[in-house]
Amino acid sequence: MKGYVSNKRGLLALSPLLVFLLLYLFLSIAADDFYAVPLTVAFLAASLYSLSIMRGLTVRQRFERLAEGAASPSVMQMLWIFILAGAFAATAKQMGAIDATIQLALRAVPPGFVLSSIFLASCFISLATGTSVGTIAALVPIAGSMAQQTETDVAMMVAIVVGGAYFGDNLSFISDTTIVATQTQGCEMKDKFWANVWITLPAALICLAIYAVLPSVNMKPDHLGEVFYPAILPYIYIIVAALAGMNVMLVLASATVLAGAIGIASGELTPFGWLKAMNDGIMGMDELIIVTLLAAGLMQVIRRAGGIDWLMQLFDRRKGSRRKAELSMAAMVVLTDFCTANNTIAILSVGPLARYLAMRYNIPAKRAASILDTFSCLAQGIIPYGAQMLIASSLAAVDPLDIIPHLYYPYVLGAVAIVYIILPHKAWNS
Repeated sequence: MKGYVSNKRGLLALSPLLVFLLLYLFLSIAADDFYAVPLTVAFLAASLYSLSIMRGLTVRQRFERLAEGAASPSVMQMLWIFILAGAFAATAKQMGAIDATIQLALRAVPPGFVLSSIFLASCFISLATGTSVGTIAALVPIAGSMAQQTETDVAMMVAIVVGGAYFGDNLSFISDTTIVATQTQGCEMKDKFWANVWITLPAALICLAIYAVLPSVNMKPDHLGEVFYPAILPYIYIIVAALAGMNVMLVLASATVLAGAIGIASGELTPFGWLKAMNDGIMGMDELIIVTLLAAGLMQVIRRAGGIDWLMQLFDRRKGSRRKAELSMAAMVVLTDFCTANNTIAILSVGPLARYLAMRYNIPAKRAASILDTFSCLAQGIIPYGAQMLIASSLAAVDPLDIIPHLYYPYVLGAVAIVYIILPHKAWNS
């Protein structure tokens, strides 16, 4: 921490972030729609406001300070990962990898263990594809149809899919939340993966036990197609290569080449179709890239104005500790997700503050990244106005509030994560 920062100066320094949260929250409530207010516009408004808190600088110098944060090497690396992840995801989708993964998962469903198997299928697909929304969009219609055929509660079946979707969203190497959490905390994805396993695996096993004791549903899903096994290879390659320690950008680039080659060889892609798929995937990252640049500039202004120093000073004054610092990270990302209904943006906003807490209280970067990702997924999983819940409820024609009581995984995940923070364990803290 640098020098003493007064309360007045500290609050002024943090005001751009408060402006963003309040503007986005109030406008969303006024519109009765959390997706009516573009995040880019809310961040732009906060960024323009931040120019007014920089004293003694020309207009050009104030914009340069905003640009400092956006142009930092860590932000540029994050953007490259987004670009490569977009190119890979679109290529994999076009060459049939998602369809093959879904068919493989559903074929593995034992007739007498449908509830547990649907949860496992959702976990597997989201881990492979890195998207909770995509997993929900693919599996909810199938789960809803199975529920109707067996007269099972549709809301419960949908909740099983949604819960499993958050498992992969929290762990996958190509998930937006994983990318942002690791990049803001400065750790390797494989390290964050192993730190996260201590939380997600126990939570998943507990949920499997719950589904195993619930009344069984005995059936097989209809209309199973053939599985084109080579299409699944790029997903397996990403997991193995990332865990082996290969640089994440090299992993994504080589996986894109592998997916494209398999697609062309199988006839699912043409060379020019592959180029178009990559372009579509990259352009699909445009909002996230713009928001990342704006948020990074905003946090640079806050840091240079003394906002983070003031928070650290305030935390120390209240006898901060490592455990309190970790609980504060969790609380900040949950609150921000409640306000923005977007777990990626929540991590992006809170990440720099969490990194300063982690450095000050000797919290391993992988552990801080794991806490941010886990609690952002917890928050996103229990709000009825999140994108995942809205898509699931729309596809299944059920109210989001009917799904939430059956969402065991987010609640169990949160409980395990709190135990992870409160109870010391050498393996967890290393």
